[in-house]
Amino acid sequence: MGYTIRVFAPDEYPLLSDFLYEAIFIPEGAEPPPREIINAPELQVYTEAFGSRAGDMALAAVSDGKIVGAVWTRIMDDYGHIDDDTPSFAISLYKEYRGRGIGTEMMREMLVRLRQAGYARASLAVQKANYAVRMYKKVGFEIVGENEEEYIMLCRL
Repeated sequence: MGYTIRVFAPDEYPLLSDFLYEAIFIPEGAEPPPREIINAPELQVYTEAFGSRAGDMALAAVSDGKIVGAVWTRIMDDYGHIDDDTPSFAISLYKEYRGRGIGTEMMREMLVRLRQAGYARASLAVQKANYAVRMYKKVGFEIVGENEEEYIMLCRL
């Protein structure tokens, strides 16, 4: 299965809402939340008026002409917020495309682009039980904080 990674076009930004829903970690055996959950203010910070704020960058993974994954960054007061100079990550792939290395490549490409844009570091929050923790460590993130459910991770660029 071939894929390419490219920059999201501004007219594709509305698709980030779909990927925001896909990014919600659902533990084994748990029921997925209703789709409307992405309208909650604490989740809207990831997509609202995307393209208009500092650190807004988005990459798409495309397979057979279809966007199958997204990684995007924004400086925002989200779960992984470090400071007002550090973009936070969001990433997701449709289920059938997970576990194939696509997410790792999207993360690596975005880290390169953030470095080229002059950012010194990037952050994210991830549920402790999420298998993606290993991938984040593999691409250079380290755990810098935690709460009961999540790790706060930082990558120095």
